[in-house]
Amino acid sequence: MSDKIEYTLEFVVRASPKMLYKFLSTPSGLSEWFADNVNSRGKKFVFIWDGSEETAILLNKKQDKHIRFKWEEDEDTDYFFEFKLETDDLTNDVSLIITDYSEEDEIEESQLLWESQVNSLLHAIGS
Repeated sequence: MSDKIEYTLEFVVRASPKMLYKFLSTPSGLSEWFADNVNSRGKKFVFIWDGSEETAILLNKKQDKHIRFKWEEDEDTDYFFEFKLETDDLTNDVSLIITDYSEEDEIEESQLLWESQVNSLLHAIGS
């Protein structure tokens, strides 16, 4: 298995961190934009797309600040995906910062997928 490369994307979102966090941390919120359906039991989240399932483990979270998951298939690695919320002190703009890992030759495709997903998120929250 080749090493994956970490990358980060940042999106300005017209929503409060409190409201946005619900879309990033709850099964119902994630089902609105990230997957067709999401189920959770404890720290285990099952994401469902077109009948296929992927399981992620919640690694850590801080209310209205960040949430980090690790795909079950990456269990023995340092790879994760994370949603972080930052508010600019001067403008009060809220940024959603996504950190993920991908194979070098798939980074552009992965970034485009995240951009599409975030567009769905923005539509869901009316931003």
